Amino acid sequence: MLLEVLIRLVVVVTVMLLASTAAFVGRYRLRDTRLEWRERVQEVAPITVVLVAVLLGNSVARQTVPDLSWMIGWERTGQIEALEGSFIVWLQSQATPELTAYFSFSYIYAYVFLLVFPIVAYFALSNTRPLRELLAAYTLNYTLGLVCYVFVIAYGPRNMMPELVDALLYDTYPRYQHLTRQVNRNTNVFPSLHTSLSTTVAFLAYRTREIYPKWALVALWIALSVAVSTMYLGIHWAIDVLAGVALAYVSVTLSELLVGQWSVWDWLESRVPSQSEPSGQSGKRPRETRDPERDRAVEPTDSSGEDG
Repeated sequence: MLLEVLIRLVVVVTVMLLASTAAFVGRYRLRDTRLEWRERVQEVAPITVVLVAVLLGNSVARQTVPDLSWMIGWERTGQIEALEGSFIVWLQSQATPELTAYFSFSYIYAYVFLLVFPIVAYFALSNTRPLRELLAAYTLNYTLGLVCYVFVIAYGPRNMMPELVDALLYDTYPRYQHLTRQVNRNTNVFPSLHTSLSTTVAFLAYRTREIYPKWALVALWIALSVAVSTMYLGIHWAIDVLAGVALAYVSVTLSELLVGQWSVWDWLESRVPSQSEPSGQSGKRPRETRDPERDRAVEPTDSSGEDG
């Protein structure tokens, strides 16, 4: 069943990626990417390695985090419920089959698409800084989120109030349990990583709105839908969502400050001078190797792409 769900997820997200690449990226950027992809890969490789390491570490750490959390013993579900009241109960009282289908799709499919498409869109840019900031922000989200999960034990509404809050996602589409149980733990709801990562994409989409103006609007809508879906489906409290927005803001702000401060390639080249250069001099790579203004160049004859 898990394999079937994964195949369905890959197929749906792939179709969404292809359609969005055609609608937002356009053939001119894809043409340039074919010519420059090696240089771009080299520039984003260091932060990509860090992100992969964090994701692997996260997958291992989540097996031990619940035990460590209970050793610390900072259980805050009661305080969250007391502060928030019956908002989730009220939200679910508005449920309809159509809304449940929409928010279930948002929580599973649109969420994955929202995280993956910016990687494609920003890789298609001559300037790699937006992509490096995106990957750095993802890394910070997962790192800081794990720290929160270690120190804060909190159960979601559907676990805390099963008699009042329905597990709409699993009641309606039980097959998705096979997927979500691979990455979620009942005690890891504060903050909402679905919200933080989605909001991160929305923040960065707004920052790059001059390049991808239509994508900025789409990203904002999907991020909002994902955030609401976590509450509508009874998975997160509203406080978890607000904490997720705060985590996204911190991650995006830090990524902007940190990206470009150090360069692995500069460090390596400073220790291995190029033979073609005079002794004592090392060839340093510029921080931005291509003209970022080119990414905003209007291509009036390109009806398949989006220009800002």
